[in-house]
Amino acid sequence: MIHLTINDTPVTVPAGTTILHAAQKVGVRIPTLCYVERLQAIGACRVCVVEIEGMINLAASCSMPVAEGMRVRTNTRRVRQARRMVVEMLLSEHDGDCQTCDRREDCELQALSAELGIRSISFTGQKTGKRIDVSTPGLMRDHGKCIKCRRCVSVCAEIQHVGALWAQGRGFDTAIGPAFNRDLSTVACVQCGQCAAVCPVGAITEQSYIDRVWDAIDDPDKHVVVQTAPAIRAALGECFGYPPGTLVTGKMTAALRRLGFDAVFDTNFTADVTIVEESTELLARLRTALVDKQPVALPMFTSCSPGWILFAEYFHPQILPNLSTCKSPQQMFGALAKTYYAQKLGVTPEQIFVASVMPCTAKKFECQRPEMCASGTRDVDAVLTTRELGKMIRAAGIDFDALPDEEMDAPLGLSSGAADIFANTGGVMEAALRTAYEVVTGRPLPMDNLHVTPVAGLAGVKEAAVTIDQALPDWSFLNGVEVRVAVAHGLNNAHQLVEAVLAGEKQYHFVEVMTCPGGCIGGGVQPRFTDDNVRKARIAAIYREDEGKTLRKSHENPALKTLYEEFLGQPLGERSHHLLHTTYEARSPV
Repeated sequence: MIHLTINDTPVTVPAGTTILHAAQKVGVRIPTLCYVERLQAIGACRVCVVEIEGMINLAASCSMPVAEGMRVRTNTRRVRQARRMVVEMLLSEHDGDCQTCDRREDCELQALSAELGIRSISFTGQKTGKRIDVSTPGLMRDHGKCIKCRRCVSVCAEIQHVGALWAQGRGFDTAIGPAFNRDLSTVACVQCGQCAAVCPVGAITEQSYIDRVWDAIDDPDKHVVVQTAPAIRAALGECFGYPPGTLVTGKMTAALRRLGFDAVFDTNFTADVTIVEESTELLARLRTALVDKQPVALPMFTSCSPGWILFAEYFHPQILPNLSTCKSPQQMFGALAKTYYAQKLGVTPEQIFVASVMPCTAKKFECQRPEMCASGTRDVDAVLTTRELGKMIRAAGIDFDALPDEEMDAPLGLSSGAADIFANTGGVMEAALRTAYEVVTGRPLPMDNLHVTPVAGLAGVKEAAVTIDQALPDWSFLNGVEVRVAVAHGLNNAHQLVEAVLAGEKQYHFVEVMTCPGGCIGGGVQPRFTDDNVRKARIAAIYREDEGKTLRKSHENPALKTLYEEFLGQPLGERSHHLLHTTYEARSPV
């Protein structure tokens, strides 16, 4: 252990701890602009400088490790002046445009400027040239607002293993973006939005489809329905000052009705459908391998996360046969809303407008994929983010706190607790195992409260195994089989897992991959700023939602049973295959 003092307060921390983290331990906040939790500190912004007794120069606290006997000052005149100078220099070249900026309410640069008491800028000169990149469906980049902190570069490379963004040039001409200053659409970007999640200003944000949705709501010839992903109910409250992990399912439903949507549904309904289809697909692959002794692509990977699908298409096309053919719950919902639901209403698919509220920008890309038109028209018309929904509610003058709790509409609003946990890393796997085990054995999954605890939590790669015994006659070939599963979240973790599988180092039957750290609850367009404490709070809220429901297994959903009886026929049947399944193709990474 290392002993030091910070502002005359004794601190004892393990060797290797940075000054920044040591200060946090004793309640001393040091401002940062480039630092991101769990990423290698680069000390680029110099906002976090501190004074260390005996050292000539100020040190970046995010990257400076503690030393025995070190005496640190975080609030000397010299430190304050240095921080002010750094922030003033950033402001001097920053194309603020604060009045119309997406980050005007939670801009870290603006907040730090106010904190430091900056009322004027000592430096004058050239501003960074404005260049807007709207080439992708999910993300918008504004070069003029970029402060070169390199957070986006770090998260894209280290967390997501994509490397679509890089620092280029020198000095004032430094630019952050794709190589050769190209548009984002020309490189292997997976549209995950994690760059937007960590950007401290408004240089990277989501493409907004708010106006498109308002136009549909105002169109008397459109029947406008909205679906909400499970992750939204555990995060939307943060847009209105609620603590992370506050469930606002009922208030969210009420707010959506007051915005003017004709029907308020739940993506969880088609999450239940996904589990039934995906479990059936997995069991069919196992039968092919174990009974028919025919080659089949195993392990089977989940296909719910569109960023992961893009990642596989770009970087691991050899595993595309291993991806489940199931569409994501968002796209399944759109296809069913414009066929099954439209049929019930007696209207055409073109008369239905489907809006989604999602935690990820990749969903904006996914709905525009050319193969997502099973209904004869685009299955999902517009995707809003959690933050966009919060803006719409405020713009409509709705008092969120005063809203009553309301229930979602039938028939596409009923769901199980298994669908809720889709929001969490490990949740899709747990939901699938709840159903698959019971289908095969006729008994509930033999785990405490139905939770598969080995695949829960924030470890990057998690594993579990379930041994099948006393299988029903149709599934007797699975007796004694140890079904091995794995879960990865964050694409760098997924990459490492895929490499281990391809090398023969790991053998699984079923693998869940979520693009974003923590799963959908940590999506790139959830309320900022998301760290592990926030992720844990949202995860806990989702599990509470699951445990509070009577129905906790997807196959028990009565609305789902009616759907198959009235419309789909059977899982993996002809109609379900046409509407609910798809294929993927390799993409060039350059």
